Amino acid sequence: MFDAVRNNKRIVQVFLALITLPFAFWGVDSYVRSAGPGNDVAAVGESKISLQQFQQSWREQMDRARQQMGPSFRQETFDTPEMRLAVANSLVDQRLLLLEANKGRLGVSNALLVEIISTMPSLQVDGKFSKARYEAALAAQGMSPEQFEARLRQDMIMQQLVGAIGDTGIVSSVSAEMMLRIQSEERQVAEIRITPEQFASEVKLEADAAKKFYDGNQKQFETPELVRAEYVVLSLDGLLSQVAVSDAEVKAWYEAHLSRYQQQEERRASHILITLAAGASDAEKAKAKAKAEEVLKDVQRNPTKFAELARQHSQDPGSAANGGDLGFFGRGMMVKPFEEAVFKQKQGELSGLVQSDFGFHIIKVTGIKEGKQKKLDEVRAEIEGELKRQGAQKRYAEAAEAFTNMVYEQSDSLAPVVEKFKLKLQQSPLLPRQVPQQALASLGPLGNEKLLAALFTEDAVKNKRNTDTVEVAQSTLVAARVLEHKPASVRPFESVRADIETMLKAKEATAAARKKGEDRLAELKGGQDRINWALVKNVSRLQGKQVTAPALQAIFRADVSKLPAYTGVELPNNGGYALYKILAVKPLATVDADKRRVLQRDYENMTAQEDFTAYLTGLRQRYKVEINKAVLENKER
Repeated sequence: MFDAVRNNKRIVQVFLALITLPFAFWGVDSYVRSAGPGNDVAAVGESKISLQQFQQSWREQMDRARQQMGPSFRQETFDTPEMRLAVANSLVDQRLLLLEANKGRLGVSNALLVEIISTMPSLQVDGKFSKARYEAALAAQGMSPEQFEARLRQDMIMQQLVGAIGDTGIVSSVSAEMMLRIQSEERQVAEIRITPEQFASEVKLEADAAKKFYDGNQKQFETPELVRAEYVVLSLDGLLSQVAVSDAEVKAWYEAHLSRYQQQEERRASHILITLAAGASDAEKAKAKAKAEEVLKDVQRNPTKFAELARQHSQDPGSAANGGDLGFFGRGMMVKPFEEAVFKQKQGELSGLVQSDFGFHIIKVTGIKEGKQKKLDEVRAEIEGELKRQGAQKRYAEAAEAFTNMVYEQSDSLAPVVEKFKLKLQQSPLLPRQVPQQALASLGPLGNEKLLAALFTEDAVKNKRNTDTVEVAQSTLVAARVLEHKPASVRPFESVRADIETMLKAKEATAAARKKGEDRLAELKGGQDRINWALVKNVSRLQGKQVTAPALQAIFRADVSKLPAYTGVELPNNGGYALYKILAVKPLATVDADKRRVLQRDYENMTAQEDFTAYLTGLRQRYKVEINKAVLENKER
């Protein structure tokens, strides 16, 4: 089953993209048990999705978005009812799949789990699995190896189910060829454009047209309400510069964590593997062992030909081609029986038969790197950085509440917090109440919708009080106060009159161009072609950039049973009207086999994705899904 998943990895990825918002992973058992009474976010049949599970998923989503977007991340743009509902629906879809997987008794062996983890590119150093990198990556995510492995196992179980559905997306080569021919068909067209500029001189506006438009569209001419503010930022990063670390502290930390700076012994080994399938019969075990014993005898007779014999006999696809070489590795990176054998052997020594979950191994140790203790000077900078961050974290935890209280209690000035916490008082340019999402990042710490909204409250504008502190990023608090306020106003008519008249004339000219184009098209279809066609081009669905998207659609919708054929289309962005004379139709002469296969695969993915969506829809109906929107939309969670 899992081979099928790996062979259809692209399809699996397509499906998982439907449910890849971060989730709370609690193990299959907890998903299929009722979460018990309480404020559950959703029910999937008899199974519940608890508020705790939703909260964990939500936090994971926020953390992932924060890591990906960096300083441009704005939590308020994600913290919306729509996004919360999306996370809840993703949890529901995942729960449905897990329930079905549990029903089908799908599972993942320990051996396969080890294989997947050991081959993850992000955990490789010099092409080999690094236990140190593995542990560091998990520590950074606040996860234990057990939690991660349970999470990965669950994901792999889901992939088995998804992969099985992915196999249903089948498109014949005949169908793919037909679609390729349709996409590749070329049509030779002549083009002429009727532009608004041709009618500009004919457009005459009524004397009061501009004023009527102005009076009826006042919102378009408003200048926004603006404020200029001063603000202070209390952040973990800002406190780092205030933390000093002594040599004595660095030395004490080093001596207390010597094991952390111990470079483990590593060994290099080669092996020959005779595989043994999980659940193999006694007869199959005996056969595999006999084969391994024969190979062992060959190796013992010709120890210098180990690499040659490994290439000849080893059934490990990852190392056989390299003469069985596995490179250097430390303890904890290989399955236990294999590891124990390697670390007992001397360099150059051959093992007997070593049995693991994978089968029978013949092992040769080819290199030994003794473990050593890193010196203090080698890790001093690392220790200083860690101690400074710890000190800053402690200071921030102590200062955050005091900062918030002082901003509130001494609301007529930010000077007290500036003095107490040694912060810099900064000033903003004029700021509008509404800022486009793409522009928020340019405002730095002030690019936060909640903080901007606070600056325009009556308390901030009229009463001249500090805003409440707002967490604009992780471990970053900002408070501000208004220095200057400019109310919203409507620009005077005379200042916008010329712009209005230009816009109205352009609109009338565009309408005139469209009318002229439609009239000419009617004449052409009636057999009156008096146009001096100039531009001739070949267009296809695959290469349609020579014309606009609406024009391409019109050209290929046109009836070409009789040539020449005519069509026309209004161009976007006040571009006028385009007329097309279809002169010839050129079908695809020969079909490229590689292109056909690519297209076939793409359509198989699309078909399989449709099947998967239908499958999830069916599961929702079968298990009766209910989402508690009242709990979901409660932000005080």
